[in-house]
Amino acid sequence: MAADANTGSIREWWAENPMTYGSVHGRAAYDDGQYTLGTPEFFERVDREFFSWNAPLHDHRPFGRLFPFGSYGQGTRVLEIGCGMGTMAMLWALNGADVTAVDLNPTAVEQTKRRFEIKGLAADIHLEDANRLSLPDAYFDYSYSWGVLHHSPNLEQSLSEMMRVLKPGGGFGIMLYNRRSLWRWYLTEYVEGFLHYEKRFLDPLQLASRYGDGYREEGNPHTWPVTRKEMRRALQDYSGDLKFKILGTELDSVFRTMLPGVGLVLPRFVKKSWARRFGWSLWMYGHKKG
Repeated sequence: MAADANTGSIREWWAENPMTYGSVHGRAAYDDGQYTLGTPEFFERVDREFFSWNAPLHDHRPFGRLFPFGSYGQGTRVLEIGCGMGTMAMLWALNGADVTAVDLNPTAVEQTKRRFEIKGLAADIHLEDANRLSLPDAYFDYSYSWGVLHHSPNLEQSLSEMMRVLKPGGGFGIMLYNRRSLWRWYLTEYVEGFLHYEKRFLDPLQLASRYGDGYREEGNPHTWPVTRKEMRRALQDYSGDLKFKILGTELDSVFRTMLPGVGLVLPRFVKKSWARRFGWSLWMYGHKKG
């Protein structure tokens, strides 16, 4: 049950179901075939899929519209909490940063190490629990986490640890799922919760976890999307310049499901307007107070 999730069950689930961006969650299967984890072809396929999901966030390089690559280059210390298959950590290493990439589950750590070995890149990649980081205070120039900490049963503690290891004045970026999103309202609350009667049996946390990542495989142990108001409150003691962006890169698929036929011909400006207000990804960024 999602409400009973603990660190051990979360670690085990994600080790068995890593974020491969495949056609089936946790598997290296894509529309062009099956790949083998840890091979150069696998990492290239992961990146191609991941980048295509987030195409609006790229400029001349992936995620260039989101990450402050220009401010944290050669020799700066950058921490990623939740490295997954290592795509983003690789981008920062290629930018010249001194990267530390950590994850709760051993599959992610193993695959990220393998990626860096193949690419000839250096980084400190190891297991960590975001609630108890074994990293020094005020050490990193920039820290980020992409789609990870909403799986933490103690989000506030994870945020506290993230800020503890960041230097005063250091930058941060965090992406969490947005509870005020069209994806959640329609697919989770309406289709699954109402039409399929799941609300009769599942509380809000259980519903969000069951129909979050891995929903085709009965869901994951813990997923709880957040709101801007909650995150403003959670981060107000750490940052004086906190900003938010709502990223709706998934709305094309939501519109196709909600409005078959019509969703395909909706004007782009309409979709962009909805994406900026009701997208599934909530990106928050700023600097730690000095």
